[in-house]
Amino acid sequence: MRVGALVLAAGLLLSAGLAAPVRADDYPSRPVKIIVPLAPGGPIDTVARSVAQTLSERLNESFVVENRPGAGGNIGIQAAIAARPDGYTLLVAAGSMVTVNALLYRKPPFDPLKDLQPLSILTVSSQMLVVHPSLPVASLKELVAYARKGRLDYATSGNGSPSHLAMEYLRLLANFPATPVPYRGLSALMIDLLSGQVKTGFVATSGVLPYLREGKLRGIAISSAQRSPLAEDVPTVAESGYPEFEFDSYVVMLAPAPLPADLAARLESEIRRAVTLPEFEQKYRARDVVPVGNTGAEAKAWMVRETARWAKVVKAAHIHAD
Repeated sequence: MRVGALVLAAGLLLSAGLAAPVRADDYPSRPVKIIVPLAPGGPIDTVARSVAQTLSERLNESFVVENRPGAGGNIGIQAAIAARPDGYTLLVAAGSMVTVNALLYRKPPFDPLKDLQPLSILTVSSQMLVVHPSLPVASLKELVAYARKGRLDYATSGNGSPSHLAMEYLRLLANFPATPVPYRGLSALMIDLLSGQVKTGFVATSGVLPYLREGKLRGIAISSAQRSPLAEDVPTVAESGYPEFEFDSYVVMLAPAPLPADLAARLESEIRRAVTLPEFEQKYRARDVVPVGNTGAEAKAWMVRETARWAKVVKAAHIHAD
């Protein structure tokens, strides 16, 4: 009986040790995984790797990006949610993935406001509405008139993606018909847009600037509240007749919830420092991407606002994934 009691006590001690919260001053003591729910090489993956490199250098431990694409980001998000909330699994995702994806399902696979803890918004950028030169329009007003007279297809990166949401939001405000043509990746989308297979769509501003300069695409309008400093001749959607329109693309870093408060504070501080370094800002502003680096509380408030905002658009536009 005494041996059995000792074994039981040892087991309880071991269990208590495994369940003990991670102390912020001991973190990290092993490599940290950053899940990106997209294929390598895109703008979100690039931002994640920049932040991972800085965190690795500052904290003397490896922060390793793991790409988990699929299901519009849901595979990677669910993998992050399933991990222990100990700071050793983080998530870098498009803002739309953690504010809109769950809205597309009658029975959502996760609740981002409950299952994820925002640490900071990393960057914000605009989308540009572009058209192929073969489309006889030179302004948003002309594009809307064209769409009302005939069939207009537009390229998207899939249900609930920024390119999809931006066009559906505009379509609802301007009252014109248009049919989304979803693509599984940005490269396939750009191939068809540049060839004229599909004539228009919202695309990240930084990704289309070279094609504007070469005359392969025509810029019609910018989604954000201000014109892009890299394309000052392209007006905003708001300037083009729809003052209530504003759409920005966010990259946000989160963790499985709930993190211990001291660990969350440590991570928030390090992440914010990483994205406000002069070299980070210089690198990304040259791509029309603005570093943010706000607090976890501010990022959470943003998630709540964006979820409520896009719930109305998803419902009005009948966007769903099941």
